Amino acid sequence: MRHLPLDHPGTPDHRSPGRFLWWLALGQWRTLVMGMLFGIVWMSAQAVMPAVIGRAIDSGVAAKDTRQLLIWALVLLVIGLVQAGSGIMRHRFAVTNWLTAAYRTVQLVGRQTVHLGGTLPRKVSTGEVVAIGTSDLSHLGQVMDVSARFSGAIVSFLLVSVILLRTSVTLGLVVLVGVPLLMLLVGPLLSPLQERSARQRALMGELSNTASDIVGGLRVLRGIGGEQVFHDRYRRESQATRRAGVEVAKLQSLLDALQVFLPGVFVVVVVWLGARYAVEGRISPGELVAFYGYSAFLMIPLRTATEYANKVIRAQVSARRVCHVLALTPDVTDPEIPAPSPPVGSSMYDVRTGLRLHAGSLTAIVCEQPDESALLADRLGMAAAEVDDDVRLGDVPLTALRREEVRRRILVSDTAATLFSGRLADRIDVTGTGRVREALDTASADDILEALPEGLDSVVAERGRTFSGGQRQRLVLARALAVDPEILVLVEPTSAVDAHTEARIASRLRRQREGRTTVVTTTSPLMLDAVDEVAFLRGGRVVATGRHADLLETDPVYRAVVTRETEPAAPEEVLQ
Repeated sequence: MRHLPLDHPGTPDHRSPGRFLWWLALGQWRTLVMGMLFGIVWMSAQAVMPAVIGRAIDSGVAAKDTRQLLIWALVLLVIGLVQAGSGIMRHRFAVTNWLTAAYRTVQLVGRQTVHLGGTLPRKVSTGEVVAIGTSDLSHLGQVMDVSARFSGAIVSFLLVSVILLRTSVTLGLVVLVGVPLLMLLVGPLLSPLQERSARQRALMGELSNTASDIVGGLRVLRGIGGEQVFHDRYRRESQATRRAGVEVAKLQSLLDALQVFLPGVFVVVVVWLGARYAVEGRISPGELVAFYGYSAFLMIPLRTATEYANKVIRAQVSARRVCHVLALTPDVTDPEIPAPSPPVGSSMYDVRTGLRLHAGSLTAIVCEQPDESALLADRLGMAAAEVDDDVRLGDVPLTALRREEVRRRILVSDTAATLFSGRLADRIDVTGTGRVREALDTASADDILEALPEGLDSVVAERGRTFSGGQRQRLVLARALAVDPEILVLVEPTSAVDAHTEARIASRLRRQREGRTTVVTTTSPLMLDAVDEVAFLRGGRVVATGRHADLLETDPVYRAVVTRETEPAAPEEVLQ
């Protein structure tokens, strides 16, 4: 699958599930056509077998002609071999179509996830995305899988109808009229099935989201004694999902029963008519056997047709969920005409807060409210929920630049950053800079590496759960340092480490980032002692700047925030 921009004409139309399914089909039309061709040959070979058996009975057995019997037996053998070979190829292409549709959807949703970035978790739940990667992929793949058999079912039905019409007009008309009537009897079940499937799909997404929350916050839940509360919540939601599944199963079981019962009734009618015609001498014994064979065979196209309708309904429900994710737009989009790139080494300035970052400096942002400084850090990297033109690189607002350029030149690493599973070296050196050892040394993470039996080749578990909080924080810091961006923004990078480790990180960070702009949000005196300049943020504005030691002496409010002392009262408050 080619990786096209999401607004490229070759990308799917996410305005309707039907158009999305059509786009999937067009993207793999070659394998779909081959699967359909082999499906037609496979099912047509089955369709003509009763006719060959009937001729063998009439020309060979009834006429006691050994030569004719051998000829028709040989023809039957050839048809059997054709059916076996085409059946194998049909299955291979059916599996290919299933996998292609499923993993093209994975690529598409994955690319959209990267495109949305931090917008995704703000607009759609984790459970919704997880459900797309599990049940929805299966339903989308199945509709491509069954297409080969469905095309074969249509052609073989028409082929059998023509054969029957040539033998008996009455029996041929029974088949031509009876099969569509059977499909009409199943039709009223399809719409309620789609509605119930959609409800079950929505509940499954909510349940997956609840499960993700519980697993992700299990330690916190145990700490506050909230396990039972979330257990009861999960039980309620799982029971609601189960009841919705039962409602779907009721209709599904009825549909499956009709797939057997209605064709069975149809077979009885055709065999009864054929037997009467044989008794009356209007058809030969071989033709009677052929009629029975046709009646038994017609159960396959009938069941395939109802299966196709069922899977199309489920695929539409799944496609609607995929379309919902594809329709999301990022909070920040590229400008139609990007501004010229500021030169490397440009300073940054935030109009809203008055923060100025000098090129090549190590600056700390101190704020009594950690959320306020974290929001400023996100704004510096154009990663906040609300983006404006206030943050400028050189004289150019970040919003006037391409997002790719901003992401390449400015990196924000916050406390919510996690480690992905995989080889440790690959999880740290995500851009291939080769600075893994240097980054680990700066983050004082050498002891972590030494404790791992396979070193950098060790496999990181999901979310790095095998590491302690302090170890994860240092590895996340090493990952950010290994990228070596022009401007690095770190949010509380040492909040979970001890004082000795923090002192080492502070001194090494200054040395390792020399000549490049670095911003750290912190209130730790150990880190503040190592920076070039401190910006004190209060009430959404930078109210003081300078060296840490100078601000401690001249600004009592700053001193109270950093040393955790009680803020001194204003003179007028003392007089009162």
